[in-house]
Amino acid sequence: MNKTWRPGRREFFRQAVLGVAGIGVAGGPGRLAAAGPAEASPRIREYRVLGRTGFKVSDLGCGSIMDDGVLRAAFNAGMNYVDTAEQYPGHHGIVAKAIRGLDRRSIFITTKLEVLEDKSKQGFLKRARKALAELRTEYVDCLMMHMPERAELLKTEGFHAAMAQLKAEGRVRFVGVSNHGTFWFRDPEETMEKILTVAAEDGRFDVFLMAHNFLRRDRSEAVLELCGRRRIGIALMKTTPIAIYETMKSRIEELETKKQAVDPLYAEGLRRYKEKFEAAREFIAAYDLRDPDEIRDAALRFVLGNPHVGTACCLVKTYRELEAVVRLSGSRLDAAGRARLATYRQGCGGLYCRHACGLCEPACPHGVPVNTIMRYQQYFLSQGREKEAMALYAGIPGARADVCRSCRGACETGCPHGLPVQGMLIVAHDLLTHA
Repeated sequence: MNKTWRPGRREFFRQAVLGVAGIGVAGGPGRLAAAGPAEASPRIREYRVLGRTGFKVSDLGCGSIMDDGVLRAAFNAGMNYVDTAEQYPGHHGIVAKAIRGLDRRSIFITTKLEVLEDKSKQGFLKRARKALAELRTEYVDCLMMHMPERAELLKTEGFHAAMAQLKAEGRVRFVGVSNHGTFWFRDPEETMEKILTVAAEDGRFDVFLMAHNFLRRDRSEAVLELCGRRRIGIALMKTTPIAIYETMKSRIEELETKKQAVDPLYAEGLRRYKEKFEAAREFIAAYDLRDPDEIRDAALRFVLGNPHVGTACCLVKTYRELEAVVRLSGSRLDAAGRARLATYRQGCGGLYCRHACGLCEPACPHGVPVNTIMRYQQYFLSQGREKEAMALYAGIPGARADVCRSCRGACETGCPHGLPVQGMLIVAHDLLTHA
């Protein structure tokens, strides 16, 4: 007798986020995977000058890529910007395979180095040369300082001395910085906007990789305008915000089905979340927002409409995802798309933890790094980086989200968007620890 297949918990979570509530595309091979006439596949239709680099990059670029075949197909479709980092397991090797045999001058490759304990020039040189060896390329177009936690790190002389030498050797063409919020927002001044503003004023950074989307735009737009005036190239990440209400709902139902005894404060946090979820679900039904692809498309068109944006890095894991994204090249947000995003913002904006926000963290009595934990959950659910996300979460110094079970939810009083932060953190902890 045939048994009905049911996804495991990990796959259920992933499907809930990407297939029901998130901004993503269902996987599976598409036309880009099949042999056939070139005109059957979409191609990049717009290229933009990346600030003072002078390089014309595709308006849609490659972010987290898990397969060299998909990345090669992206290059064949006209994408020519790829973002990677020494911290992304295996990504340098994937890029190396994908660029083999291609005209290296036609592709803009960015990689990133964190400012670690060893801040010496030799330390940065050693790590940069290792990255070049893994990429199997003579040079990278841009080497970025990866996620500096404080503005003062932008002045790290060992980094700049190493970059100057690598540029003189022809091994690095431009220098950049990435940021989507610090690990902890204990100091309200150390925001993404503050760090990138200082970087722009410093004058030694040519390209920024930053978070910006239609739900998280109030402060990032000022950075974009500043970069336009300073001719700093902009690559965007986190452009399609993913709501997690189905993930949360699945956890609520799991606890109810098991009749599991839970701490009253935990139950109260989930109850507050459930109220928001039910309101959002009614809103989705009322405004026919059943197709997440439409929201994803509108979200990308929103950022492509900003004249200061060079490229928007997209997460593509399958040929079908790649095809769906490439079809958006050269497009802009129309009236229907603006209305769709406004509707989504009104009905579901209270279920999205803003990247690089952290405004709730100072209210937490335990010092839980909310922004970072929610980012690790995104790595797990939407980027296929499960082991890495769990390891990063396990390595968080100090308090993690397990302390939220016995807390009165002070973080929620500090959230200007009315998010059920406590319940979201509890579910993130369960997911990242397989509790």
